[in-house]
Amino acid sequence: MTHGHARLGCMSMEGATGTLIDPDIRPASHDDWKQIEPFFRRIVEDGETYAYPSDLTSEQAERLWLGSDAVVVLEMDAKVLGTARMGANRPGRGDHVGTASFMVDDAARGRGIGRRLGDHVVQWHRDRGFRGIQFNAVVETNAAAVHLWQSLGFRIVGTVPGAFRSRRHGYVGLHVMYLDLT
Repeated sequence: MTHGHARLGCMSMEGATGTLIDPDIRPASHDDWKQIEPFFRRIVEDGETYAYPSDLTSEQAERLWLGSDAVVVLEMDAKVLGTARMGANRPGRGDHVGTASFMVDDAARGRGIGRRLGDHVVQWHRDRGFRGIQFNAVVETNAAAVHLWQSLGFRIVGTVPGAFRSRRHGYVGLHVMYLDLT
């Protein structure tokens, strides 16, 4: 199995059958950061979905997002509309279960960008032999994300009460969601 070890430059956009997963999705590069950063900042500063600090420098934020094993962007008409990062959830004896994080530009919401990235991430993990995908922290008040992940087959396996400090809702739970790939 190659999971947990595929670096960005080695990642293929083709599935195990050699077919293109989604022609608008490609590996992210350092040059993409200038398009990702504005929506990364808006999403983090909104305070509803990510627990990242809002005072990250551009370099820190770029390292945080692009420093994953594999990062992709969904680009249409030379515009990055969304991004996902994925890889092993844990090292060593936990590297058979994957994880991922997603961000979609507000201007592209409602256009199926999150679903396309989600489909890509699920197939990416399958192609690399992962046994499952675990999302560690889906904010329970993020109804659109919870619904999307459930529609892709993820289930809520637990909720940590009050683990996220929502800007609008106060202390809310974080769902742990899981998709079995076996």
